[in-house]
Parts: sequence; C-alpha cells; structure tokens
Amino acid sequence: MKQFLIFLCAATMFAHTSAAQQKPTSNKKGKTTVPVENVNPQKGFVVIETSLGNITIQLNDAAAPKHSANFRKLAKEGFYENTTFHRVIPGFMIQGGDPNSKNADKSTHGMGGPEYRIDAEIGLKHDRGVIAAARQGDQVNPQRMSNGSQFYITVADAKFLDGQYSVFGKVVEGMDVADKIVAVPRDPRDNPLEKIVIKKMTVIE
Repeated sequence: MKQFLIFLCAATMFAHTSAAQQKPTSNKKGKTTVPVENVNPQKGFVVIETSLGNITIQLNDAAAPKHSANFRKLAKEGFYENTTFHRVIPGFMIQGGDPNSKNADKSTHGMGGPEYRIDAEIGLKHDRGVIAAARQGDQVNPQRMSNGSQFYITVADAKFLDGQYSVFGKVVEGMDVADKIVAVPRDPRDNPLEKIVIKKMTVIE
C-alpha cells in the first residue's frame, strides 16, 4: 500500500452559551420583555486536544462541504482518539489522522485510513494555519481524491500546494501548539521520536 504523503515526497476551547439576553420594550404601551436567543459563535468548530495542547479548527462548509462533513463525523465518532501526528516538517506542516499511528510499528504510519476516499474540493489557498486533506500522488490518483481521514496543518504559507490539495478549514486558536509540535525531535521519516497524541476531538454544537 502506498503511503499517503503531501506534495513534498484548537486548555480545550469550549464555548459557553450565556443566558438569553432580555430585550427591553416600553411597558407604557403594554409590551413586555422579549428574550433574544444568543448564537454560539464557535458552533461547528472542532477542538483537537493533543498531548502538547489544544488546536481549534473552523471548518469551511461552503468551500469544502464533503471534507468538512467527513472530518466532523469522524471527530464525533472518536475516530481520531489516540492517533498521533506522525509526520512533522519544520517550516512546512504537521500531519496526522492515520489510525495506523496507534501501532508501535512506525513503518506503517501514513499508510492507513478508512476504506473510502473523498472527492477533491480544491480551491482554498495554503496560508499558514490551514487544515487540508492528505492524498496519494497524481500518478496513482489523477483525480486528486483525498484520504478518508489523514490531514495536515500548515505552519507556514505553502503556496506551491495551491490547486492540488483540498483545504477545508483553518486554525482559529492554538497555532502556538502547532508550532510546538512541528519543532519536536523527529526520526529520518519525520515521525516524532516521542508520540504527539491526539487525545480526543470535540465538535462544538
């Protein structure tokens, strides 16, 4: 099985919904107060709790609905729990989401995922702090379909990837954590020497 590589080969943030505000109206005209529903501004965000801290992701349902829905679904199901960031490259990105990374045999890390792929949704730019889907190379994957679970987060602009990979969100909090992860000691395969574990993901609803 070929390894899924990209082109070089968000304390947990829970939103607290405040009590409904009261919109006062004039009692002189016989009106009463009307409750106004507050909208949680973080609704739909995904918090990635790692062994080095939390990263909060805002998914882009408009630009990449299939990828956003898939990532949200897997996060809710606990698919990513105890997987690791198995590939880190300073000045570029951190990659995770492979269920094989739960295993001790690092030679299999980067080769796994669900038994499906996701149609390409290419369009968003590779700015620092975006999240995108990993995939196999063009020679075996000319349609540029994405791996079903593996993703990467850029720690620097990566414009050379624009038009080739499906970006489906961005980091809104926790880039300092991503910077910590990318800087850890790693082996010749760019796999951290000590596991950087995704403890869990939480979808804020």
